[in-house]
Amino acid sequence: MIPNQPNPAIFVFDLDGTLVDSLPDMLSAMNRFLADLGRPAAGPDDICRWVGDGASVLVQRALTATGGMPDRSIGELTAAYIDHYRGNAAHDTKPYPGVIATLERLAAAGHAMAVCTNKPRDLAVELLEGLGMMKFFRAVLGGDSVPAKKPDPGHLTATLRAVGAEGRAVMVGDTRNDVLAARGAGIPVVAVSFGYGDVDPRDLGADVLIDDFTRLPDVAAALMA
Repeated sequence: MIPNQPNPAIFVFDLDGTLVDSLPDMLSAMNRFLADLGRPAAGPDDICRWVGDGASVLVQRALTATGGMPDRSIGELTAAYIDHYRGNAAHDTKPYPGVIATLERLAAAGHAMAVCTNKPRDLAVELLEGLGMMKFFRAVLGGDSVPAKKPDPGHLTATLRAVGAEGRAVMVGDTRNDVLAARGAGIPVVAVSFGYGDVDPRDLGADVLIDDFTRLPDVAAALMA
């Protein structure tokens, strides 16, 4: 068990920028998509700024930054990007240091875990299965699993319901969307300092900011005590 926790807890994780560094595969897919449209290639810093609000917003931001929206529907354009990403979601993506050991520790202690991501669910599952991480999670809810994705707290509360367990809960993420969803759902939130987004992690407003993922069990214990 986590120290000072008499009952199992529920840990809900964001995916990209929190559990895994997926930027290399998202960047590769995006640049193949942009090349099809005759657009200039994006760089890692670009993807970091654009991700976090789901695939369609990612595509809109990328196209706006590279010449504007073409005369095609955003649904069609998003599908074209996803076609490049699907099948390659776990090619160069890696868990951040300490993530696997921490998930193993939490699982051994009997804690329930889930993923709440704005990424489309099938791509999130592909990524987690490709990295051998799906076994840790009782539920995975993507941005297309709910009517409104993070920062809407309904995305997080739906994830908690899908876990099918009771107990105190904590959200773990890397962007303001994660913090706002947790605040709206009334649960504490831990932010990691190494994720994506254009906001300084220190300014996200999380209850705790961690640089080392292995600190999570002890930090969460203090928050949920």
